[in-house]
Amino acid sequence: MKFNKITIVVFVIAISVTALAHIEISGRSASKLLVATTTSLYDTGLLDVIADHYRAEYGTDLYFIALGSGQSLEHAKRGDADAVLVHAPELELQFLQENAGGARKIIAYNFFAIVGPREDPAGIENLPPLEALLRIAQVGATWVSRGDNSGTHLKEKGLWRNAGFDPIKLGGESWYLELSKGMGATLRVANERRAYTLADIGTYLKYQKDGLIDLEVLVGKGKELLNVYSVMAVNPSTNPHLNFDGAVRFIEFLVSREGQELIGEFGRSEFGRPLFYPTVELLRENTDSQLAEWIREYAFFENSECPPRYRFGQEGLYE
Repeated sequence: MKFNKITIVVFVIAISVTALAHIEISGRSASKLLVATTTSLYDTGLLDVIADHYRAEYGTDLYFIALGSGQSLEHAKRGDADAVLVHAPELELQFLQENAGGARKIIAYNFFAIVGPREDPAGIENLPPLEALLRIAQVGATWVSRGDNSGTHLKEKGLWRNAGFDPIKLGGESWYLELSKGMGATLRVANERRAYTLADIGTYLKYQKDGLIDLEVLVGKGKELLNVYSVMAVNPSTNPHLNFDGAVRFIEFLVSREGQELIGEFGRSEFGRPLFYPTVELLRENTDSQLAEWIREYAFFENSECPPRYRFGQEGLYE
């Protein structure tokens, strides 16, 4: 478990997240903010960089509960976090519709990748994503699934569904292995089994650079692999104990020029490329019209990153 004075990572199998969250809530003040987030953001180290910068700049400590997107949103619904930072549009829409949170802003994107052993037993390298999955199934090559209702798992299920498979029935196939684990653990198992898996590119590059895996990116292009990250504040009317003002301030920081530059530069010196790409200017200025349209199709609701009725009065975020 990775731990430092401003960041907490909580794994459900090891500790009661709810109990820890209530401990944090009981001592919360304007100088503390609890964010439920996805492991794909945490494992790369981006959140450590953001937390260090945010504390130095604004005097606020950021505490992170790093789980899959689905679990993070569930904890937020219970009032165990002030804000959520996730990548699961389908679940985010449900979160808004249940009046659990709002003031949603899209902050970053990258792409998922189908990774596997360099020997590539299914012969999928450079195939279109759906064709690659079909080939893996036909050959019966081992596939490792996170199986944890995370944003990555939801993306994976959508890809299998679009390739013509029932994701539920896949669990009964001998070649399909469900782990109910995070991205890092899934990559390690895929590496040990010489298997294929779907990974967010940021975590993959971090683990490869650290020598923890030697899997290769075999399929890394295509609209189907788009990965979009969003931040939301938890509803203060149903959770009056939360630091709503702090959550809004954090959202404002992430979409500011300063926050977007921090996101866009992360990983560049170490990997020769950013691990995440900022979205605010892209969507506002339409600097890449095709990519902007992909993001809107995938992650907008009612032609907006946050329909007006879910904005909690924070219209300034959308000007």
